[in-house]
Amino acid sequence: MDASTIGLIAVSMVIVLLALRVPIAFVLAGVATVGTFMIYALRTGTFMPERAINPTSSMVVNSFFELIHSYDLSMIPLFVALGNIAYYTGITTRIYDAANVWLRGVPGGVSVASLIGCGGFSAISGSSIACASTMGRICVPEMLRLGYNPKLATASVAAGGTLGSLIPPSVLFILYGIFTETSISSLFLAGILPGLLTLLGYIIVVMWWTSRDPSAAPVDPRPLAKGARRRAALSAWPAAVLFLVIIGGIYGGIFTATEAAAISVALTIVIGLVEGSLTLRTMWVAIRESLVQTSAIFLIAASAKIFVSFIALTGTAGMVAGWVADAGMSTLTLMLAISLLYIVLGMFLDPVGIIVLTLPFVIPLVDHMGLDLIWFGVIVVKLLEIGLITPPVGLNVFVIGNVTGRDIKIDLIFSGVMRFLAMDFVVLAILIMVPAISTVIPYGF
Repeated sequence: MDASTIGLIAVSMVIVLLALRVPIAFVLAGVATVGTFMIYALRTGTFMPERAINPTSSMVVNSFFELIHSYDLSMIPLFVALGNIAYYTGITTRIYDAANVWLRGVPGGVSVASLIGCGGFSAISGSSIACASTMGRICVPEMLRLGYNPKLATASVAAGGTLGSLIPPSVLFILYGIFTETSISSLFLAGILPGLLTLLGYIIVVMWWTSRDPSAAPVDPRPLAKGARRRAALSAWPAAVLFLVIIGGIYGGIFTATEAAAISVALTIVIGLVEGSLTLRTMWVAIRESLVQTSAIFLIAASAKIFVSFIALTGTAGMVAGWVADAGMSTLTLMLAISLLYIVLGMFLDPVGIIVLTLPFVIPLVDHMGLDLIWFGVIVVKLLEIGLITPPVGLNVFVIGNVTGRDIKIDLIFSGVMRFLAMDFVVLAILIMVPAISTVIPYGF
């Protein structure tokens, strides 16, 4: 049995085990280890397991060591900690509070404020799930109290939560950059305009929804106190400063993305201590949650690195690229096929699992077609963003369902999300057809 055949069998086993809901880290590492052992044991044509032990263990250990000791990987715990500390200091919710005050008299204003708040949260935390969970607890009850249609109230936050995948900093961009060896700073910059375009598209959905059904979003009748808008805008200054440090520092070439993460964490702690909103207890809670979240991401990423080494050993990725070349696919056809793959996987798997599982196969195809890896990274993250609200297992929808409890059923939230999902496909088509939206900031005019 040759290596490519073992590779195809291994990929089939991965799909089967994932369908059986086996945790993806154990699937990738386990299948890759067994597959590598079989390749070395059968190298001479006769099964000789004693010859496979050393090279297999060497491959597993070296792959794990290479990933864990990656300098860029240090960004993940830093940005995760930044999001958690900023949440416990109240920084991540102040943009929503400010937008809510400014848009109070606008039809659907609280829903739009929720989307803007999600965008602001995403610009600090980098996690879609955390964004949906946090903003869901704050925004959904407020909209329901004002008499908003439950579909609009829940769907707008579920969709807005996906912005954490695209608006930098993003854990998915970091993983993509590590596995494709592309500049993470450039990926962060490339996600700005697509993220803002997505946010604008969601706001258009809310405006269209409320114009067709004004009863879905009653206007808050409470009068504003004098100077409330000015005070609300000024209260959001920490979030604006952190965003400028991260994006302005990277774009201006002042420091790297990793340095931006470290400086932002330190700055957030200082702001929290000076304002008195951060205590030793809340800091410990934030650090503990960051450790748990980071450990889960690291375990999946390390297992994926072992799987990538196994796929390279089998030559399966090159074989798939050869099939595509022989088929004479156009760039558009290839992008449609890749989009369909990610959308289907997004119905069942989490974004981190999808990105580490698929990159070993799709990147050789993209390289063969001569496509820009920065632009393609934006497309991949946008597709993963869509998967977060795609039935039947849209993670953000279930997060919002857990936040609201049993009063609002999951199918009702999915029903409302369909409008935002349609806008997502419009934005995806625009990003595919106009690559300059993704490349103009990182590459310049």
